[in-house]
Amino acid sequence: MSRILIQNARLLDPASGLDTIGDVAIADGRIVRLGGAIADFTPETTLEASGHWVIPGLIDLAAHLREPGATRKADIGSEARAAAAGGITTLVMPPNTDPVMDSPSVVDWVRHRADAAQGAQVVPLGALTRDLAGETLSGMAAMGAAGCPAMSDGGHPINNSLVLRRALEYASTFALPSLLTPLDRHLAAGCLHEGPTATRLGLPGIPVAAETAGLGRQLAVSRATEARVHFGRLSSAEGIQLLRAALNEQKNLSADVAIHQLFLTDQDAMDYDPRFHLSPPLRDIIDRQALREAVKDGVIKIICSDHQPHDADAKDGPFASTDAGASGVDTLLALILRLVEDEVLSLQNALATVTIAPAQLLGLDSGQLAEGAPADIAVIDPNDPWFCHAETLKSRGLNSPFIGWEFSTRVRHTLVAGRWVHQTTQ
Repeated sequence: MSRILIQNARLLDPASGLDTIGDVAIADGRIVRLGGAIADFTPETTLEASGHWVIPGLIDLAAHLREPGATRKADIGSEARAAAAGGITTLVMPPNTDPVMDSPSVVDWVRHRADAAQGAQVVPLGALTRDLAGETLSGMAAMGAAGCPAMSDGGHPINNSLVLRRALEYASTFALPSLLTPLDRHLAAGCLHEGPTATRLGLPGIPVAAETAGLGRQLAVSRATEARVHFGRLSSAEGIQLLRAALNEQKNLSADVAIHQLFLTDQDAMDYDPRFHLSPPLRDIIDRQALREAVKDGVIKIICSDHQPHDADAKDGPFASTDAGASGVDTLLALILRLVEDEVLSLQNALATVTIAPAQLLGLDSGQLAEGAPADIAVIDPNDPWFCHAETLKSRGLNSPFIGWEFSTRVRHTLVAGRWVHQTTQ
């Protein structure tokens, strides 16, 4: 790791509110000096960044990397490098791999693969139950010691409420947050939001009740514990109402939303385009507005990509028969900044949802520009428009619902622990 000096950039840190023109000095993988003009530092590499922004590297709370188990779609190396090109320095990986991340050996294997990728770092989440079957608790203490900062149901809600309570209590014993999927799987047998659009298209619908039934039960169980519980990928106005009411009594709750839910609705699927077959499904414009308001007023503090890359075959066929999910690491930062352009969030608040907020949830010391913090940094050009096309995506998953969109900001350099993992001069 070299000594690096980044000069004359606009420094933006949502954790402290810093917004100034200055320098960043990096040594031994950490930020050692910050702000103003730094004169008493001898760098090995100097980056002139006038007209550019330096921000904390993004932390993506939900990124399915497809390895182990589905490398025909993507792998840890390809997605870690794609994430770095998008300004993401930390990918949080759910445990729904094959084999499931329910033992330290699988966690160690994933971390080894991520280290070899030389891209964004990967933070694995441990499974709350063995094989994500919802029956027997996993060895959470061992997985926490192996590097898992939280436990997750991996998109497979625990149906047995007693097992769920025991899992939340056990994770809490080791100060590990529990990340849950608010879903009743018996109600979620469709492929599009249950409403007029699904009816017109003749597609089986997924009612909002699939979310609220699952969320309501999980809220009731969590209320009986003192566990730190986080709900992933809320999608509906009614779900927001339930969470908002629960937050009045339970301060140890939080939630996130996938970035595509803040821009798209079920009407985007009118042409049966399988890129809009997502889980949870895109809902209507009222739900989208409620999600935007929840992010704006802090009921939802974290935004993620919910990155789910697919191979071409998985998205080729009738809408209902294709695999759900969208590729998202390439466009996460660009869409976060589009929220600023749309005046949904201020610049600092928007960046907070993908930096310091997920860092605080997981107890990471990254997600901020501060002396002593890891040098996980993105250097971006705020005035370099680009179009999202299949050929511009770095991920192996070309199933982005934002193909054809124009964005205004491009990532020029990304550092992870003071190491260059992405650079471009184009």
